[in-house]
Amino acid sequence: MRSRIVRRAGVLALAAGAALLAGIAPASAASGDGSAYGIKVDVTLLGVPAVHAGPLAAASTNGPTSDSLVSAAVPGVLTAGVINTSAHKDTNTGAVTAAASTADVTVPLLAALGPVGAKVIAAKCAATQAGETGSTTLTDAKLGSLGTLAVNPAPDSTVDIKLPVIGNVARLTLNEQIHNPDGSLTVNAVHLHLLGGHGVGALGDGDVIISSATCGPAGLPMPVASGAGLWIGLGLLGAIAVPVGFAAKRRRTSAATAA
Repeated sequence: MRSRIVRRAGVLALAAGAALLAGIAPASAASGDGSAYGIKVDVTLLGVPAVHAGPLAAASTNGPTSDSLVSAAVPGVLTAGVINTSAHKDTNTGAVTAAASTADVTVPLLAALGPVGAKVIAAKCAATQAGETGSTTLTDAKLGSLGTLAVNPAPDSTVDIKLPVIGNVARLTLNEQIHNPDGSLTVNAVHLHLLGGHGVGALGDGDVIISSATCGPAGLPMPVASGAGLWIGLGLLGAIAVPVGFAAKRRRTSAATAA
């Protein structure tokens, strides 16, 4: 009879311990992901073989969580100085952040407009339980004869790139924000889209992206037992553990007496 009580109490103790630990264990749902890169080029220029480069200095929450390059050059398309990227996930809150910055950018592809480039082109994003946000910062950015660009352009700002006589050859999107089907947000600080065409002066077709960051959606936060729930769990565990120890002691004493 006593051994049955001991076993039953032991099972209850294990159940209480499991319930308490369940409140401390991480959530089973996977956290959100994040990524970033400095430059990606996929273009076909007139009279030139297709050019594919990047993503350069790619970082991801799955690793590496940061990356950098001292410089980068895609002949005939662009040059850049230091590229820094990062992507991090907070396993306690589920929040995801990512950022990319590309310095000393020049775009010889658009040389017909005059000097085109920027001191720094940066994108960042964040995903929390409240949702996803992103922004772009352009430092000392110039578009040749078309003038300077805003430091913090509004999401999805566009500029048509026109050449004399020829007309539109490209479209520039600043602070491009793409809401992906999986719930994540991609922020492309600068996205140059070549419109194609085969006439004299046409540039070609394809895309050039400078500084890109993707976040989210945020993962579930890690639940941790706290407050009244923690003390109730500990009290229940203690209340069961004491009788178990007492019953076991009594059984050992009785056995010794009988011997």
